[in-house]
Amino acid sequence: MPRSLPVIEVDTGACCAPLAEAALSVDDAKVLAQRLKAVADPHRLRLVSLLLAAPSGEACTCDLTEPLGLSQPTVSHHLKKLLEAGLVTAERRGVWTYYAVVPEALATLASTLDPGRG
Repeated sequence: MPRSLPVIEVDTGACCAPLAEAALSVDDAKVLAQRLKAVADPHRLRLVSLLLAAPSGEACTCDLTEPLGLSQPTVSHHLKKLLEAGLVTAERRGVWTYYAVVPEALATLASTLDPGRG
């Protein structure tokens, strides 16, 4: 019987109401700042773009080093920051970890910043 590998779970839920709707609480501001900081890096934005553009919607760390021109440890560091922010998921398969974007997390981030909401 094949053994199932664990999926690393992260909180990808909405952190806060749209900014135009209500003032942020201290906790919501911290969560939103973490997510914005995660995508504020050009390498991380490229990682999100590469993951979204991948034919299967996911990619292994080994598939991302060459397009970024970065070492595996550096790519892993950036993916870890995106994972901690709840913007990607990670699944271990053997020695590799496969990452995928959490579309709902990006949509939540976008709707939080949309001044037309609220």
